[in-house]
Amino acid sequence: MIKNIYIELTEKFNDGRLRAVICSGQAAVLHRIAMMSKDGDWIIMEDQECLSHIIHVLEGYGASYRFGAPLDIRWLKAGWSSHFEFMHQNIRIRTDFFTRPPRISSEMLEQLWKESEGKHPPFTNKQFLAEMKKTNREKDYAVIGEIAKKMENPRDILLYSRSARDIIELVGAFPKLVEEIKESRELLLKLPCSIDELEKELDAERRKLMHANEDRLLKYTKASQKWAEKWIEVQSLVSGRTLTESHAIILKNAEGVLPFLP
Repeated sequence: MIKNIYIELTEKFNDGRLRAVICSGQAAVLHRIAMMSKDGDWIIMEDQECLSHIIHVLEGYGASYRFGAPLDIRWLKAGWSSHFEFMHQNIRIRTDFFTRPPRISSEMLEQLWKESEGKHPPFTNKQFLAEMKKTNREKDYAVIGEIAKKMENPRDILLYSRSARDIIELVGAFPKLVEEIKESRELLLKLPCSIDELEKELDAERRKLMHANEDRLLKYTKASQKWAEKWIEVQSLVSGRTLTESHAIILKNAEGVLPFLP
């Protein structure tokens, strides 16, 4: 049986201590919400030992940087992400890393690290995954809907469900709970209403979330414009070098060009 490369990488990232937790697409696969995902995403510890270890592991696979921020605390703590790729069994493997994923509070991150200790492989829970899927991609809202269908706690379902019918049924079954949490999801404030009206609210909510993520990404795109212009030159400087050597060169070239804060 061929071992899942993303599980293999996670085991190596976490050799000796917890450093990386699988999130996004591969987490959806592990929750059996998706059949497959084309790349791997990890939330990693924000410390130098972790970053050095990740570079060392990736170097063993012959990985190289893709365009993005260097794997360095100064950028990662401001929400930037780092991207790499390598060939494995004739398949291009893409890996993405961040320490502060969007829409995730510090409390959620702290809880993530606590619940991931001793878990093999460690991957984000359904609530965390649903938050991360609030992107500007239409297809991710279908994924959030599937995640909500697998949730067991009525509170969580009310906060994430994409089904007007399911929400209305839960409102009838748990009216006190709705009163407790309605400030946490704007459309709950519109209840009671018809299914048609609630479906319109769900569509409006989706568009609002998508626009919010588009605005977030635009800040990073604008901030990285000069770095993008320099990237071809940087790629020529690191061509044929090990990842450790490339990392040092990329760090030197990114300083003063790619701002730490977008």
